[in-house]
Amino acid sequence: MNYSFSAPKKVIYSFLDNRRLIFALVKREILGRYQGSVIGVLWSLISPLFMLLIYTFVFSVVFKARWAGGSDSKAEFALILFAGLIVFNLFAECINRAPTLITSNINYVKKVIFPLEILPLVSLGAALFHAIVSLLVWLIAYIFLFGLPQITVLLLPLIFIPLVFFILGVSWFFASFGVFLRDTNQFIGMMVSVLMFLSPIFYPISALPEQYQVYLMFNPITTVIEQFRDALFWGKCPDIAIYLAGLFVSAMCAVLGLAFFQKTRVGFADVL
Repeated sequence: MNYSFSAPKKVIYSFLDNRRLIFALVKREILGRYQGSVIGVLWSLISPLFMLLIYTFVFSVVFKARWAGGSDSKAEFALILFAGLIVFNLFAECINRAPTLITSNINYVKKVIFPLEILPLVSLGAALFHAIVSLLVWLIAYIFLFGLPQITVLLLPLIFIPLVFFILGVSWFFASFGVFLRDTNQFIGMMVSVLMFLSPIFYPISALPEQYQVYLMFNPITTVIEQFRDALFWGKCPDIAIYLAGLFVSAMCAVLGLAFFQKTRVGFADVL
């Protein structure tokens, strides 16, 4: 079935009609990643914990980094850093895979009835699973160290919505672009690595000189990281104006990304 962007309702219906297929593919994606390993899905828990310990040691012990406005507690620094990593890892996992979503599933391209537009949703679903596992680890650690979390933790699903729209839009764009230009995968991998250090993960925005802080706001995930961390650790609600502006921009990104994908998908079979 060929869904053109001129009929957006058909695209939405595609997602709804194929919800069981999406769920099945997400499940296969998660289980397939750990297939054959001894501890299986537990790697989704061990991996972020290991990276958290490494980053915390390097930044809080070696470089003696401290969070502005926080205490000298290494546990507090670790949780603040981990909160930023949860958001970034969700973004990075999806974007890194986006350029190869179509090229690694050539058999789906040959099937005219397969809804290729759901592939970024499958990638996002698997990444969300790992993000939720990491978030549960964070909450358990926070409860153990500091007690019950802030009530603003209930706002996290809303805070994630703009990020989800943005990830889908960029994924649709690069999934299509990666079919026609194979260098896209290498370029994205490099840019995501750079973006990690240009995001307020290991440091607050206030740590930068004032004249450079405005440039950090051009980073598409800066606002989400700040809002996520504020709600999770500091108990602050997102600024409504900033949130709505981010939601609008992200929704437009999703619309344009899907439009580009639907427009260019007719050439996938010829290139592959």
